[in-house]
Amino acid sequence: MPKATVPPLPLSALFGIVKPSGPTSMSVINDVKLLVSRSKLFVDAAKLEKNSKKKMNLRKPGDLKIGQGGTLDPLADGVLVVGVGKATKKLSQFLECTKEYRTTCLLGCETDTYDSEGSRVRLAPWRHVTREQVETALEKFRGDIQQTPPIFSALKMDGRPLYEYARKGIPLPRPIEARKATVHSLEITEWKDAHNFRWPAQTFTEEEKQAMEKALQGAVEAPVVLDDTAEPPKDDEAPTAFVLKMRVSSGTYVRSIVHDLAHELGSAGHVVTLQRTRQGRFALEATEEGDRECVPWEVIKKATEETNVGEDGLLNWEREVLARLESVE
Repeated sequence: MPKATVPPLPLSALFGIVKPSGPTSMSVINDVKLLVSRSKLFVDAAKLEKNSKKKMNLRKPGDLKIGQGGTLDPLADGVLVVGVGKATKKLSQFLECTKEYRTTCLLGCETDTYDSEGSRVRLAPWRHVTREQVETALEKFRGDIQQTPPIFSALKMDGRPLYEYARKGIPLPRPIEARKATVHSLEITEWKDAHNFRWPAQTFTEEEKQAMEKALQGAVEAPVVLDDTAEPPKDDEAPTAFVLKMRVSSGTYVRSIVHDLAHELGSAGHVVTLQRTRQGRFALEATEEGDRECVPWEVIKKATEETNVGEDGLLNWEREVLARLESVE
C-alpha cells in the first residue's frame, strides 16, 4: 500500500488513471467524479458534512470541477490524465504533449473506423508480408509526416463531425486535409505467430455503403468499398498481426498510421488493440525522471464498496490517488 504525506486540504490536483478498454473516457471521468466529489481530499470538510446532512443522492456527482487531458477511444486503454479543481486549467498542456502508444495491427482487412469496432470495407492479401518488410516500411512513417484523419473521427468540418457526414450520406464540402504529425520513434516489438484476433464479421448494409460513398464522392480518392476478392483465412488460420510501439506528437492518429502502413505493405489493416502508455509525465511505468505512475482501474472500481477508514483517516482509493497525484496551487 503506497504511503504519502497528506498536504493541506482540500486539494486541486492532477493524476493519471489506467482507463480500461470498453467504456468511453467520459463515463470513466463520471465514475471518478462520483468519488472525488465526496472525498475530504478534494472537498472542504465542512461542505462534506453539510452535504451529508442533506442526504444527497450518492449516484449523482457534486459540483466539483473535473476534466481529462485527452480522450481515448472506447477500444483503447491506458493513461488518462485527470484534473480536479484548479488543476483543470492545467489540462491543456496534456493535449499538446508527447504521447506513447502500443498497438496491434491485424492485416488483410480494412474497416470504416480503421479499428476492430468498425465494419469491413476492404479485404486484401496479407500472406506475403514479412517482419522484414514491415521494419523497412516503418522508416517512411518516422519523423515529420502528413496524415489524413479517418472519416470516422470526431474531427469537425464546418462544425459537423466527420463521422456524421459518413453515417448520414452528406457529401463532404471539401477534401479532408492532411495534417502534420511528428513520429519521434516507431518500432515493431512483436510478430504474433499465434493469436486469437480475427477480422470483424460486420459489413456495411447497402444503405450504409451508399451513404459512405456519397460522403466521400469527389472529396477524397475514391476507396474500394466491400472489395472481398482477397482469399479469406483457412480454417484455424490467423491473419498476420504485429505490435508497434510509438512515441508521437499531439494530434497523431495511431489508427491512420496502421491504415497507411498496411497500404504501404500492399495489404489492408486495422487496429485491434490500442494502449496509451504515456501522456506527458504520466505513464504506466515510471522510466524517466519526474514520471508519475497511474492509479490502476481496479482501485477505482472497488472504491464504491470501501467502508474501512485507515488510521490516517483515508480510504484505500484515496491513499492510492494521494501517492500518485501532483498537487496544483
